[in-house]
Order: sequence, then structure tokens, then C-alpha cells
Amino acid sequence: MVFSAAQLIRRDGVAATGMREVAAHAQAPRGSLQHYFPGGKEQLVNEAVHWAGRYAGNRVPRFLAALPAPTPSGLFAEMVRQWTDEYTTSGYAGGCPVAAATIDCAETVPSTREAAAGAFTQWTGAVAEALTGMGVPHHRATPLATLMISTVEGALLIARAERSTRALDTATRELGPLLDAAVDQDTLT
Repeated sequence: MVFSAAQLIRRDGVAATGMREVAAHAQAPRGSLQHYFPGGKEQLVNEAVHWAGRYAGNRVPRFLAALPAPTPSGLFAEMVRQWTDEYTTSGYAGGCPVAAATIDCAETVPSTREAAAGAFTQWTGAVAEALTGMGVPHHRATPLATLMISTVEGALLIARAERSTRALDTATRELGPLLDAAVDQDTLT
């Protein structure tokens, strides 16, 4: 049900995602929602946001494993590629559930804002750790990870609006050299 909530939130936003739709998407009895989520929709949304943060963070090692020689630009390109692949094969209906929850709830539901902040922190930490492992100095890793995630999120919004991967492609091409320049060559020798 948490996965289903995340999928519906990333497509429709929090306001348009109802508990009944989540139960139907999950093929679960509606009564199970009250059992597993006594805090109602707010609890379900927050758990979906937490799940999305863990999912994004756990993808980082997989992205690195897909690269013949891990580089910061290669990691960023893999982060973006999952979206360009989805958009070119399935259309532009989905975005990031954390971003959707932030847009819909940051000012009105403090627990969801906190869940979103935690999800972004988890994702940023995983990317920063990967960058450090590739020779980016520790003091630059978290700011660059924040830049990478911010760029992906912004490019996703533009891609969905334009129904084109142009912004994602541009972000990969333009940000890559900056990311690779952050590697401390002395740590690699």
C-alpha cells in the first residue's frame, strides 16, 4: 500500500490521491488501510515519502554498479537516465513522489514536510557518500549532491511541462563537467 501510494502521488499529487484509490491500486481491502494506517492519509503519505527517500538512496549503488568506471558525471547521468528512459517509453505522467508531497503539503502538513525533508536528506547522503568515494573532497560532497538532486527535480518539472527530455538532457550535458572537476586528483593517485 505504501508503494501504491507513492506511485499515485508521483502521478497525481497528494490531494488527488485518495485512500480508496490506494487500496484499489494495491488490490487490498479498504479495511486494511485503517488497520495499517490508523493515522489516516497523513500517515500513509508520510510513509510513502519515507519509502521514496529510501528507494532513491538505495538506487545510488546500483547506478554506480552500472558504470564501467564510476565518475560524478556518470552517476548524475545514471540518475537522469532512469527518468529519460521512463519518459520516452511510458510518457510524462510521473514525477518524484517526494517533490509532489512537498509541493502539496509543505505549508499545510508539518509532518509531511518533515518526511520530505528527511527523504531528501537520505537521498543527498547517499549521493554525497558516492561522490566522496569517487574522490570528491568531503566538504564539497554534500553541496554537490544537493545540486545534483535539485537539478534532477527541476529538470523533471520542465520535462513534464514540455513533454520532452530536453531539460534532462541539458542538465546531464552541462552539469557533468562541473561535477567531474570537483574530483581531487591527488586522492586518486
